[in-house]
Amino acid sequence: QVQLVESGGGSVPAGGSLNLSCICTRSGYSFINYAMAWFRQAPAKGREFVAGITWSGTSTRYADSVKGRFTISRDRAKNTVYLQMNSMKPEDTAVYYCAADRWGRVAVASSEYDYWGQGTQVTVSS
Repeated sequence: QVQLVESGGGSVPAGGSLNLSCICTRSGYSFINYAMAWFRQAPAKGREFVAGITWSGTSTRYADSVKGRFTISRDRAKNTVYLQMNSMKPEDTAVYYCAADRWGRVAVASSEYDYWGQGTQVTVSS
């Protein structure tokens, strides 16, 4: 059984920063070689890709709207992926979800991902 648990959400003013974390666990396994990604979903909008990283951590991908402001990284020893969000804007307000692809692909389509966390709320005030 695979579980993803996000943390680090909260409320910040525009221009502020947050660092999200997602721990991935799989029963019976201490090492998980999944590609990981962050998605977000604002009220009345679809779920959109934010950033993704390969299992090795050597390749990353970002949505144009967050390039230069957000950084995705991972600690393989801890099976944890992070999303450092800087220079935040009100339009970044959404529920942020962590996702895992067991085939190791960093895709932008949410349908490509096999496992999802429960989400964490991020609110940026103007």
